[in-house]
Amino acid sequence: MLDIESFVRGLPKADLHMHLEGSIEPQLMLDIATRNGLRLRWDSADALRAAYQFTSLQSFLDLYYEGCKVLVTERDFYDVTRAYLRRAHEDGVIRSELFIGPQSFTTRDVAIETLMSGVLRAMDDASREQGTSVGLLISVQRHRTEADALAVLDQIMPWADRIIGIGMGGAEVGNPPSKFARFFKECRKRGFRTTVHAGEEGPASYVRQALSLLQVDRIDHGNACLADPDLVRELADKRIALTICPLSNVRLHVVPSMDKHPLKELMARGLHVTINSDDPPYFDGYVTENLLACRSALGLSLSEIVGLARNGLCAAFVSEQERQDLLCKLDAYLVQHDSALQNVPARTH
Repeated sequence: MLDIESFVRGLPKADLHMHLEGSIEPQLMLDIATRNGLRLRWDSADALRAAYQFTSLQSFLDLYYEGCKVLVTERDFYDVTRAYLRRAHEDGVIRSELFIGPQSFTTRDVAIETLMSGVLRAMDDASREQGTSVGLLISVQRHRTEADALAVLDQIMPWADRIIGIGMGGAEVGNPPSKFARFFKECRKRGFRTTVHAGEEGPASYVRQALSLLQVDRIDHGNACLADPDLVRELADKRIALTICPLSNVRLHVVPSMDKHPLKELMARGLHVTINSDDPPYFDGYVTENLLACRSALGLSLSEIVGLARNGLCAAFVSEQERQDLLCKLDAYLVQHDSALQNVPARTH
């Protein structure tokens, strides 16, 4: 009998929405803090993990930014990046697109060169040792000014050929996408792909602004779009991918429970939905756990799970040749498991 969890874990997939700062497993965070002579509020990994009880996006960000403080040296950034990429490889991820927000570090006098050197070296090692396809996205913080974002854009230009895109995250309330219209125009002018967190805790109008004013290539989260039928049709017609993070949505109370998650409705409306991990240790799940939780709570069939994995590979910021190579890996896996899959009934809710 086919082991469903093993099948889903081995399924070639992408993780397009994952923050390196949010990927630090508790023990690694404590180890790096000790190495750097820093003292955290928690004295064990279990105590730190127990603090992952969030009431809102902001309550999560408060702890998230505290965790960022342990990252100081090139080795720190290397270790965190390499640890995530090893774990993602075990999870069947063949395309990882990693966010990092330099402002969390440069404002503490960590040199941009330190950050970039550590992250890029780990990416190169993962590509060489695991065969993982990896891309780096630079994220700016929406609670800061547009001038601050433009300064980040200038800072990262020495590594422009290693950066696949620019994004923006942070607390949405009071920080609409329109605040950064000039910044995103400049990103496009410099040849970067773009994406933005919108419609997580913000309204559908924020997704609309991201699409029409910022002209982004992807939307991170985007759940709130369902409140605007015209917007949904436009997103579907333009094949704008939504990088949905179900476990994150539940843990941050964006949705009340997994069985109330709008994923099935987003799929039914013809939207290009992808499943991602966001900040996996904080939300108790990498991509496989997100997919399995959706299967259990929403009644996803295996064909729907495969479709979501395919969507992720199709939405990756890669060349068309690399996209075809990634899709061939997925197709080969499905052929390998075809006979077993025939004996697995569709999941019913």
